[in-house]
Amino acid sequence: MDTNNKKVNTELLNEILSNREGDVSDVLRIYDQLEPVNLDFMTGRWKGYEIKTGHSLDGMLVPSGWYGKVFKSPEEVHPLVFFAKNKTQLYAVNPKKLSMDVKVPNNIIGVLMSLAKPFLQTKKSGARLRMIEYRGKATATMQYDDKPINDHFVKIDENTVLGLMDKKGDSPNFPYAFVLERDNESNYQIKF
Repeated sequence: MDTNNKKVNTELLNEILSNREGDVSDVLRIYDQLEPVNLDFMTGRWKGYEIKTGHSLDGMLVPSGWYGKVFKSPEEVHPLVFFAKNKTQLYAVNPKKLSMDVKVPNNIIGVLMSLAKPFLQTKKSGARLRMIEYRGKATATMQYDDKPINDHFVKIDENTVLGLMDKKGDSPNFPYAFVLERDNESNYQIKF
């Protein structure tokens, strides 16, 4: 892979992916070396995991039951999709009803998400995709409808992207990092 005349440091990339953590400067360097993606590339269902960098949101997704994201079209994106209690079904959450500024202890966040499911669940999309320039390149970016947050994606391979969450008020040099893996073949039931 070669983008902007920068060779991707595959050893560092593989280390970050296998450990699911890394120094934020290394994650940003890898992001800058990877190719941008277009809107069509993002269509589908994606399972995610975080890359721990010391961000304030680190450690919240797994215990909350987060599954990933679903991109039906550029205008219909479900940015927060979670596992139901039985782990065989998925449901979308209305991002407007979640606070990203409240830190909940990891040992109770899953219980709270399960109890709040009837209140949080939605069939409406909560985001859209646009091509937006970030860190010097235009790439597919998910914009939340009701939050000042953009998730920017770059291509690791045909079925994997690195995402950086750019939240208004956060340092541009310390975004929340995560990976999405294409998951169009799984049997999880989801109702939109």
